[in-house]
Amino acid sequence: MKLWVLAILLGLLYVVVNIYGFLKPAAFGAAARKFPRNTPVGYPLMVAATVWFIWNVYQEPIADFAAIKPYLCAFFAAIGVGACLFVKDYLPVRGLAVLLLLMAKLMVDTARWVDTPWRLVITTWAYVWIIAGMWLTISPWRLRDLVNWVTANEARIRRIAAVRAGFGLLVLLLGLTVFRAAEARASQSSQQPMQMSGSGAK
Repeated sequence: MKLWVLAILLGLLYVVVNIYGFLKPAAFGAAARKFPRNTPVGYPLMVAATVWFIWNVYQEPIADFAAIKPYLCAFFAAIGVGACLFVKDYLPVRGLAVLLLLMAKLMVDTARWVDTPWRLVITTWAYVWIIAGMWLTISPWRLRDLVNWVTANEARIRRIAAVRAGFGLLVLLLGLTVFRAAEARASQSSQQPMQMSGSGAK
């Protein structure tokens, strides 16, 4: 995936969710407070996280793991199913934590080779998600406490939603402008040697 596409998708998601929080703080707060123990929501999150993680393992190019990949995939699938069956307490938070880690990997991998210092916005955001994912994996109840603080009153919900929507807008604009231009330049630069080689052959 191109960084500019990823930035647009993430920015849009952040803007839409937080505009809703700004406009409907009571409904947003009620939904957020239900999330940590909303087990039916936890099932699809954990399944999605498990499938995504197994896909990453399957795509791993290190030859040392080639022989045991099927066993690893089966093992991690069993862990995902087992979490859904036997670790239902804070299951949505556990699923979200794994998804944050996986999304952070995608963000870092996608931004790594884009020639602009603005890519640090994405990589820094990714490392924040890595810390959050590890923190929530160890202490999933912390999200409940954080959500309760964030949604303590409508004014606080609106303030925080406005800041996050502003950040989402920044990421969206970077995707539409800076990242897209940087990746277009890189694509043109990679095509020029091929064109020169073709001209020389003639």
